[in-house]
Amino acid sequence: MSEPDEAAKGRALSSPLRLRILRMCLHQPRTNKEIADRLGINPASCLHHVRTLVATGFLESQPERRGARGAKEVPYLATRKSWSQHVDDVAPVLIETFVQETAALAPEDIAVWRVGLKLNQEHRDDLMGRLRAIVDEFVALPSDPDGEAISLMIAQHRDAAAD
Repeated sequence: MSEPDEAAKGRALSSPLRLRILRMCLHQPRTNKEIADRLGINPASCLHHVRTLVATGFLESQPERRGARGAKEVPYLATRKSWSQHVDDVAPVLIETFVQETAALAPEDIAVWRVGLKLNQEHRDDLMGRLRAIVDEFVALPSDPDGEAISLMIAQHRDAAAD
């Protein structure tokens, strides 16, 4: 199979459902049935999304295993390649994914802070660069065997309310 083009990769990552699948398969391989059950969707529909993510290199199939009833199962694991993939106009997709993933969480399971700043371009670039460097430092670390899986979303936007 040829290397997927940038447009195909962008389309693959323009779906909150696909982003949720990647997150589910980040730390442990999951089968299509496991993914579909966790998302509450039809396994055939889920398989379409899984195949799209595999074809674009964002998910990799792992060695086959036998399920509880002896059926062949293929688990999938996220490759982390999506983290460095540019996607045009992705902000609304990321925000919708965040909303979907946090909708059923208890308030104590979400830590959120929000501030308002007035910075020139140089200071905005400096702030975002420092935040990115800190996050990249932790991304580069191996997963903690005793760790709890968490998600982090950092958003910076123009404050229209202050205009």
